[in-house]
Amino acid sequence: MSSLAVCAAQPEAVQAGLAILRAGGSAVDAAIATNACLAVTEPTSCGLGGDLFAIVWDPRTRALAGLNASGRAPAALTIDRVPPAADGTIPLHSTWSWTVPGCVDGWRRLHERYGRLPWVAPFDRAIALARDGFAVTPVIASEWAMNAARFRDHPGFADVFMPPAPDGARRAPRAGETFRNPALAATLERIAHEGADAFYRGPIAEAIVAYSGWHGGCFAPDDFARHTSTDDTPISTDYRGVTVWELPPNGQGLAALQMLNMLEGFDVASLDRGSADYWHLMIEVKKLAYADRARYYADPAFSAVPVEALLSKEYARDRAARFDPEHAAQDDPHGDPVALSRRETTYLCAADAQGMMVSLIQSNYTGMGSGYVIPELGFGIQNRGALFSLDPSHPNALAPGKRPFHTIIPAFLTRGGEPWIAFGLMGGDMQAQGHAQIVVDLVDFGMSIREAGDAARFHHGGSSEPTGARMMAGGVVHLEDAIPGEAVDGLRRRGHRIEPAAPGVFGGYQAIARDPTGVYTGATEKRKDGVVGRE
Repeated sequence: MSSLAVCAAQPEAVQAGLAILRAGGSAVDAAIATNACLAVTEPTSCGLGGDLFAIVWDPRTRALAGLNASGRAPAALTIDRVPPAADGTIPLHSTWSWTVPGCVDGWRRLHERYGRLPWVAPFDRAIALARDGFAVTPVIASEWAMNAARFRDHPGFADVFMPPAPDGARRAPRAGETFRNPALAATLERIAHEGADAFYRGPIAEAIVAYSGWHGGCFAPDDFARHTSTDDTPISTDYRGVTVWELPPNGQGLAALQMLNMLEGFDVASLDRGSADYWHLMIEVKKLAYADRARYYADPAFSAVPVEALLSKEYARDRAARFDPEHAAQDDPHGDPVALSRRETTYLCAADAQGMMVSLIQSNYTGMGSGYVIPELGFGIQNRGALFSLDPSHPNALAPGKRPFHTIIPAFLTRGGEPWIAFGLMGGDMQAQGHAQIVVDLVDFGMSIREAGDAARFHHGGSSEPTGARMMAGGVVHLEDAIPGEAVDGLRRRGHRIEPAAPGVFGGYQAIARDPTGVYTGATEKRKDGVVGRE
């Protein structure tokens, strides 16, 4: 019988979270410990230079609470200052893509509300791993090598993430090799003993701002001193008796709910999951939801996002009426609700004996973020600002102090008002379409949380984006090998363009489920290095 559980994409991080639970910590204490260790052991996905979102089931209030710990654009960064890339967007791996990192303030806000152990406790293991080293796991090693090829000449990157290897070469550490990051150990130790203010108002902020000045960035001390996370009430929809919870924009969780609202009008369970009919329906519904995502999703502090209208069942029926069972849509016009990329992220979940469950996601955006790394701090800066639009008329247009459209989304399922599953599926634009696939597998096909994670997936890329990019020729479909060849042929006949998938495009999933007696089961999928820890 399991009354404690942690799932994450790296074994050392899971063990750190379990140790905190054994010591009497809450699920939030465990989540912070796990995330801090992932910042050390999985720098290819997350870190102190990135953002964080979380959904927490609080057994005291018997309700879900949401946290948006995403950062904002520097006050000095305006559209006219940005030299656009060839496609008219913000250059992906540039100083123009920097936003204030929200992760550490997210930890602070979560701990203030839900922590049981002292603030310093969750950081002990992460500090030790950074100082003494850890063995790099295979999936992370592969991603590290790809990032090293891209960023080796970015300021500070090689100093931190390409130390001299045992053979004397400067390269990414290989699977099984030990990596140490003493600068990050010192940074984490400072945060542990001085609190989050050390990051936003103290020497860490000072080092980031100085580095920004040396390399043409726009950060100023006030950008960090003014930063704050927000408590965002989760939004939801009912899907065949299961309530699916996401966070509202500036994230993309609403797209998963829109997909499910449209799918509810079809008898999905009667379809053969290995057929072209099934995959065609899923892909086309994704296109419809993502068209609205491109048009409407933005920071609600700057633009009125019509969340309630987009979530309505009536609107879903109107959008689903565009579905053509015989042909793939080649364009993706958005709806009018008022009238009626390879991205890397880490996801983790934790649950404690008192019934608290945490669904938490944290990211640098594209792998190791912008590739700009502050050597004395041991971490790099995210490039989340690349998701702003440079069109001043777009709701997601870049503006000083504004949060960009965000891809990282934690999720939660309840049944009859009771907590059921905390889950997430990392991977840029894969996330919302992946969430919908997981829910369909759980609800329509009756899979276990492990089966749903390992089941074959599609990824559709090339939809219109909140950056201003438009879908061309229907986008491109990626399918996992387990999908039958006759289904692939049927999709091609309908007009889908199917191409081989890049490594990691189908994301990575973790989940913890709670049964009515309070027993937890966990799942981590085959595409990651993760493990399930429970007692």
